[in-house]
Amino acid sequence: MEIPLNGGENSHPMGENPKGLIMYSAEGFMSAQIMNLNRKNTDLKNHSEQNTEETSDYLAYSGPFETDDEKKTVSHTMFVSLFPNWSGETQKRNVRFEDGFLYLETEKPFLRNSRMVKHRLTWRRI
Repeated sequence: MEIPLNGGENSHPMGENPKGLIMYSAEGFMSAQIMNLNRKNTDLKNHSEQNTEETSDYLAYSGPFETDDEKKTVSHTMFVSLFPNWSGETQKRNVRFEDGFLYLETEKPFLRNSRMVKHRLTWRRI
């Protein structure tokens, strides 16, 4: 979910009910993948022809993570990412556990579509 800081309606860049998987290993590595359930199939045989429109509804990255229990944050460092500019980057997420759910929210707001927003993801353990 995308939450505008100055009010307004929340939006759902990955759709109302995205599907995803996030894993954290005891060795300190994580992997996350999220997709819009309403993704369109492509008929392209040459994958290099796919443009950002077809991949804008999918997110994937993996790498090491660190937690800070006092600050209630987790830091994800992207060894690999669907977005090349994220490779090597570290992003912090605010963490909250409530009623069996894990809530991750971007620590710092960012500019998207001319407004400052934060992203919030809700995960359920399966």
